[in-house]
Amino acid sequence: MSEKSEKAEKSEKKATTRAKKPRAAKTERPGILRLRLARSQISTPVNQKATVRALGFRRVGQVVEMEDGPATRGRIRIVRHLVEIVEGGRAPAES
Repeated sequence: MSEKSEKAEKSEKKATTRAKKPRAAKTERPGILRLRLARSQISTPVNQKATVRALGFRRVGQVVEMEDGPATRGRIRIVRHLVEIVEGGRAPAES
C-alpha cells in the first residue's frame, strides 16, 4: 500500500506544479487598424505575396482598414517590412 500512496502523492505533485499561463482577454485590443502598403511585393516570396493579398491590398500606397486581432497582427508581422500602420485608426461603431 505504501507504493500506491507514494505514486498518488507524486501524481498530485505533478498536477499542482504546472501553472497555467493567463490568457489575454479577447477584447484587449478592440478597434480598427489602418494599414498602408508602403513597398512593392515584387521579389518577395510567394507566401508574403499571398499575405499581402489576404490583408486586402491590391496596389502600393493603398490604405485598408482591418479589424485588430491576433490573426491580423500575425499577418502584419509576416510582411512588416512592406506594410505601415497608419495613425488615426478609428474605433468600431457601437450599436
